[in-house]
Amino acid sequence: MRALQLANLTLLVLFPLSWFAPLLRAGLLPLFGLDEVTVVSGLQSLWEADVALALLVTFLAIFAPMMKTIGLALIHAGLLVPRVLPVLSWLGKLAMADVFLIALYVVVIKSIGFGTVETAWGLYLFSACVLASILISTLTERHLKQQTS
Repeated sequence: MRALQLANLTLLVLFPLSWFAPLLRAGLLPLFGLDEVTVVSGLQSLWEADVALALLVTFLAIFAPMMKTIGLALIHAGLLVPRVLPVLSWLGKLAMADVFLIALYVVVIKSIGFGTVETAWGLYLFSACVLASILISTLTERHLKQQTS
């Protein structure tokens, strides 16, 4: 359980890092008016263009993963009841929707054939954080079930 706790606490650092890391690099045809897109720069552009979509993406990319990570940290510390694990797991899966949106943007732009878009290391970091979060919550739930059995 200690390893899960440490891995989860590491996500408290890695998630914010992934928000500022480059997700995509656009050549010839900049995305959102930028040559390099991060979660934060993309959100800034969305807030100017479409507030409803910006609210959704902000929740999916920032609030859902952090709420889940903090919730898991509280469970690991014994400060939150394990009954909330299904809700936390659901929150973490919402962040995968954000990864899907980014991947969809890449596919659409590449299929247009005008300009270039390449994925950057931040997309892999953000995706790895989301997947690690899902794995940590699954293993935590399994561990807690074994303790009560």
